[in-house]
Amino acid sequence: MSSAAPGVLPAYRCRVQPEWIDYNGHMSEAFYVLVFGYATDQVMEQIGLDEEYRRSTGRSLYTVEAHIRYLAETDLDAELTVTSRIVAAGPKKLHLAHEMRSGETLISTEELLALHVDQQSGRSTGFDPSVMDTITSFLPGPGEPAPEWTGRTVSS
Repeated sequence: MSSAAPGVLPAYRCRVQPEWIDYNGHMSEAFYVLVFGYATDQVMEQIGLDEEYRRSTGRSLYTVEAHIRYLAETDLDAELTVTSRIVAAGPKKLHLAHEMRSGETLISTEELLALHVDQQSGRSTGFDPSVMDTITSFLPGPGEPAPEWTGRTVSS
């Protein structure tokens, strides 16, 4: 577990690597997904779905839907900070919202829905009570709306 304040998920931080730069001289879209994946891994650790949990229970989170917005470009060696929020949860599902910044600039967002899956059967299954209690501690309180960009569909 992290030393983040109660109810606050710790930010994920990294630097843009040379191999992440595309032919236009900016971070390639595939690596935005990679960074968001690492941020999701960190959320999993924080809520108790860590390696020990996965090994002992045979259960893990599987992303079933994700929506990424690319808002600004970023360059080699930029420091990235991803803040994550649990927007909603159910007995078997987790709805996350990630915001990626380079400095003060919001460069990308990702909204994802993940299911808690028993890897042997391949079927979704309920979170263990201790994990659900932890998830609940990170849910927004009354009057704390989800980010305005969540719940949208792709449009032209």
